[in-house]
Amino acid sequence: MRKRKGPKGTGKIKSPARTGPGTGVSRRDFLRGASVAVSGGVLVGTGVVQSAQASPAAEVAGPGKVPIKLRVNGRKHALSLEPRVTLLDALRNHLDITGAKKVCDRSTCGACTVLLDGKPVYACSVLAIEAQGSRIRTVESLMRHGKLHPVQAAFVENDAQQCGFCTPGFVMASKAFLDKNPNPTPEEIRRGLGGNLCRCGTYVGVRKAVMDAARALKGGPLYG
Repeated sequence: MRKRKGPKGTGKIKSPARTGPGTGVSRRDFLRGASVAVSGGVLVGTGVVQSAQASPAAEVAGPGKVPIKLRVNGRKHALSLEPRVTLLDALRNHLDITGAKKVCDRSTCGACTVLLDGKPVYACSVLAIEAQGSRIRTVESLMRHGKLHPVQAAFVENDAQQCGFCTPGFVMASKAFLDKNPNPTPEEIRRGLGGNLCRCGTYVGVRKAVMDAARALKGGPLYG
């Protein structure tokens, strides 16, 4: 049987497993080497992670705790906090006053709204050390002698809450709004509560609640 001649007249057929002329590396050898390299990379990466985990933790630099005095819902509290602690974290984590909710923690949703000297603020964007000397009011301060504040009662009657996380912030923002504008129009309510978000979408109920509360605070019928 006549043999085909390979390159350069050698009489041999070049193996299809070669990756290129003159390389001397077969596909099988190449794949075997690649798998070892990949495995080696994973092992090296694992070693780096393990080494980092085994290294001692870096020291935290910065100011230590300082004495802070807060007046919340008519009561004075003496705390020892780092200057970076927000008013929201001071209320929830150090005073166990949890009405203001920590949701976005980015001054966006309004769930942490409290009153600072009568003005609504996002407690997550105010440092506790900055709130010293101010009158701080949270949703816990509204109920008196077991009776709901007209704003709270109106929220319940109008189903203005669903999951409830935004409700305390809405209630406090609504109170501050009505203190400033006791005779609001629907459009004024919409604009006045624009800094609070409800992921459940109960805006219609919230606006009705504020209108009802406005009537109640003027001595008129609470609902209707």
